[in-house]
Amino acid sequence: MSKINAVITGIGGYVPEYILTNEELSRMVETNDEWIYTRVGIKERRILNEEGLGSAYMARKACRQLLAKTQVDPQTIDCVICATTTGDYHFPSNASIIIGKLGLKQAHGFDVSCACCGFLYILDMASAMIQSGRYKRIICVAAEKMSSMVDYQDRQTCVLFGDGAGAAMLEATEEEGVGFQDSFLRTDGLGLPFLHMKAGGSVCPASHYTVDHRMHYVYQEGRTVFRYAVTSMADDIQEVMKRNNLTMNDVNWLIPHEANMRIIEAVAKRLETPMEKILVNIEHYGNTSAASIALALWDFEKKLKKGDNVLLTAFGAGFVHGASFYKWGYDGDKVGKNA
Repeated sequence: MSKINAVITGIGGYVPEYILTNEELSRMVETNDEWIYTRVGIKERRILNEEGLGSAYMARKACRQLLAKTQVDPQTIDCVICATTTGDYHFPSNASIIIGKLGLKQAHGFDVSCACCGFLYILDMASAMIQSGRYKRIICVAAEKMSSMVDYQDRQTCVLFGDGAGAAMLEATEEEGVGFQDSFLRTDGLGLPFLHMKAGGSVCPASHYTVDHRMHYVYQEGRTVFRYAVTSMADDIQEVMKRNNLTMNDVNWLIPHEANMRIIEAVAKRLETPMEKILVNIEHYGNTSAASIALALWDFEKKLKKGDNVLLTAFGAGFVHGASFYKWGYDGDKVGKNA
């Protein structure tokens, strides 16, 4: 019996129309374009500013494009896994909303909360589900409305984040030499003090006090997060390469979580790899948390060729981190971002 593997057969994406530039941010908080760009490499970010719309809306838009591009019958989708930290509600899940709105009558679904590692983690999970033989077709979608948890009075964090969603179709294949190869994922549990939201969960439910004291926003100790992120992502990539007898010369593309340009450059330096091998779009989208790797795949799909060795890596609150090795399964320039 041939081995079953999981292969990505298409990428969809969505970013809101509204562009929040550094110039506009400089009128909201004490900052300027030069300060932002030299420190984090961001010029603009997309913001979902339409009332009544959340991350599930962006996820649906990405999934609709994905279904149109792949020409897959919606009733053949077995499962939808949504990575998000900014779900529309505490409950129900974004996945259930997506399934209902898209009419995926044969699918079940659930959300995964792994912060900026979300897409990396759900790709690993969906691949394992497909490799088990029980599932044939799974949508992995990551969507974040980071603007809903950003304090636009805090220049350390408000310059970083944007909104968006990306989706991947994973399908079963017996073709050799393509698809998911390996992951190295870790949760060290040391990150709570350094990156969290103080209120809104069961430990500290919302109240007049928490709202008045601005406790419903991202809290981050940047220097500590920076140090952990660089070390973890570089080490995780090296571990995946070691396990698969790879060197950076064997790698066609590295796609990191788009957190901060300085972090990405520091990872590249530790790996002694040129920036030309690293696919980066942070300048235009900012940090979209779980959605960032998915949006990078969407943006750079045309560059990816069948058989390319692609490494993915991410780091997020928790701390959670990891890296994956994937052999690309189709020529992206035959599909295209706007197909």
